[in-house]
Amino acid sequence: MSNITLAIPEDLHTRMREHSEIRWSEVVRKSISQKIEDLDMMDKLTAKSKLTQKDVDSIASKIDGTVAKKLGLKR
Repeated sequence: MSNITLAIPEDLHTRMREHSEIRWSEVVRKSISQKIEDLDMMDKLTAKSKLTQKDVDSIASKIDGTVAKKLGLKR
């Protein structure tokens, strides 16, 4: 098994120490694993897409604008 080094802010580390019963390395391992699974699924869903990055950015911008408008946020 490989090892990684992770830097976290001191205040977060202090809060983590308050929960010494938690195996934080396992929390991180599961989080990374879930993110990889999500990315794999996204790759499978988009593998045959003919959209360019410009198309995706345009659609995302429109969605962001619509959501902001519905939430009454300024854009």
